[in-house]
Amino acid sequence: MVASNLVLIPGASGVGRTVFENLRAHEVPVRFMVRREDERAAELRALGAEVVIGDLTRPETVAAALQGVTRMYFAMAVSPDHLLAATVAASVAKEYGQLEALVDLSQMTVSQMTATSTEESHQQRLHWLAEQVLNWSGLPVVHIRPTAFLDTPLFTTMAARSIRENGTIALPFGTGRTSPVAVDDVARVVATVLRDPAPHIGQVYELTGPRSVDMTELAAAFSRALDRPVTYVDLALDRWQAQLPKLGMPPHLEQHVATMARLHRENRYDRTTDGVERVTGTPPQSIEAFVAAHKDLYLG
Repeated sequence: MVASNLVLIPGASGVGRTVFENLRAHEVPVRFMVRREDERAAELRALGAEVVIGDLTRPETVAAALQGVTRMYFAMAVSPDHLLAATVAASVAKEYGQLEALVDLSQMTVSQMTATSTEESHQQRLHWLAEQVLNWSGLPVVHIRPTAFLDTPLFTTMAARSIRENGTIALPFGTGRTSPVAVDDVARVVATVLRDPAPHIGQVYELTGPRSVDMTELAAAFSRALDRPVTYVDLALDRWQAQLPKLGMPPHLEQHVATMARLHRENRYDRTTDGVERVTGTPPQSIEAFVAAHKDLYLG
């Protein structure tokens, strides 16, 4: 392996883990920065990755993790520390790093926001601000803006529960349309950029699934994939939101999920792009294909 294309990935799960699997298949060396030594860290080492301990909000650990790195993937789970982490990563990389590319996992809702818009979640606002900081840094940045993930609990664990119980997908999306994209497809885009970043520097890639559907059409896709009847039940937004505290989410995440539901109901997720195919040469998965590949999750 060539050391000059070493990629830094923060965290041991989510999109970053799938990015690693793609890069490993192309023999691109990866260093993970994780918060603690645990079984996941040991597993990553066994798979050939380098693993260091660090935290995106602690500059000294980011500086150490960046030694010898030329490409960095920046992403966090939904967190009130997102802007702090972006600022730390940018400032440390600018002062100590030698980056050819910093690939930022943002959110597509940013494309609909302004400096003063207030309808979005706190997390979406942090993504908007983080993009400004990364752009101001002068680093070679690429922004990846996926729409809602097919892998989100809205379309996986929460849908699976109601499908098993009564053959329904019960969400407060009204007649709003959506075009969710799979984590695998987003990771393919990120990995493609990290493997050869030069043509992509300064670009913004907005990623969706292949088509936008309303919830009745989404339920029909689930029905075909699972070979059983699945229908959509539209819930009152306030009633659905009142149940969220029972799921044990941190308040920041709960507010983000509730806002996503409201924005879906307001039809803010009715959008399609060719970003996945344009970058990777392969179109994104359909809802039906994704559900069919995860039958065990939905049917138990």
